[in-house]
Parts: sequence; structure tokens; C-alpha cells
Amino acid sequence: MEMAPPQIGRALVVVVDDRVSHGEREDSIGPLVTELLEEARLVVDGVVVVPGDPVAIRNALNTAVIGGVDLVVTVGGTGVSPRDVTADATAGVLDRPIPGIAEAIRASGLAAGAVDAGLSRGLVGVSGSTLVVNLAPSRAAVRDGMATLTPLVSHVISELSGLD
Repeated sequence: MEMAPPQIGRALVVVVDDRVSHGEREDSIGPLVTELLEEARLVVDGVVVVPGDPVAIRNALNTAVIGGVDLVVTVGGTGVSPRDVTADATAGVLDRPIPGIAEAIRASGLAAGAVDAGLSRGLVGVSGSTLVVNLAPSRAAVRDGMATLTPLVSHVISELSGLD
């Protein structure tokens, strides 16, 4: 009998999309992020959908941090349009930014042809003991961003938990 590898932490997905939050379109990106997080051995507490509103985004992030999740991945609202406010809302929640991870996600996304990843204003950082990551919303950007992030997650979570 083969034992499954131990879980490395808990995660929450926050989808920032006006149309999905208003029921005008079905969420197709939340399930993808959930699947990729589970493959990375994280337990996903759920997917929260919010509009591109700074207060709604900040509230979702603060709820996740207070709830004690180890990782929050936001998807959407990272571009340059007036409704792309995820990075701005996230900046107000972070205690310490980790710009190297954000730059790696942008660089690998652009190299893989995910233009929205390369143009993303997304941030990565720590709030309390929670790692917060903003990803661009295309499937290519999510797949590439998670491939870049996944090898680093267990190390960051162990450092934040003091178990390192």
C-alpha cells in the first residue's frame, strides 16, 4: 500500500472577476488553480469569487489571513485597466513583499508566451504567516505561474511556520 505524501499546508483561491462575481459567466479558472494546488500537496479550503473592487479583494485576503491559511492565490485584476486593482489591494495587506517571486512569475510567463503574465502588476508577499500570490487570469498564465511558484511554496510555508 502506497502512502500519499503529507500535505504541506492549506490554501485559498480568490478569483477576481466582475462577470463571474455577478453570475454572468461561470468560473473556469478557480477549478484549475484548485487542481494545481492539490497537485502541489496543498489542501484547498475553497474558491472565493469577488468583483474587481479593492475593498472586496482586501476583505477576502484579510479573511484568509485571519483564517490561518498558509497560501492565498488570487487570479485576475493584475493588468493595467482601471478595474485591475488586485495588486493595489494586495499591497495594503502585505507585511513584507517578496519581489523575486513576483518577477520570476512575470519572466517565466512572458517567456512561455502568456502576455498577460508578462504585463502583470501582480505582487507576492507575506501577510502575517500567509503567503499571498497574485496571478494573471489566463489559463496559460496560471499554469506557468503555478509551475514557477510550486517549488518554492513548501520552503516559504515551512519558514513562515517556524518549522524550518
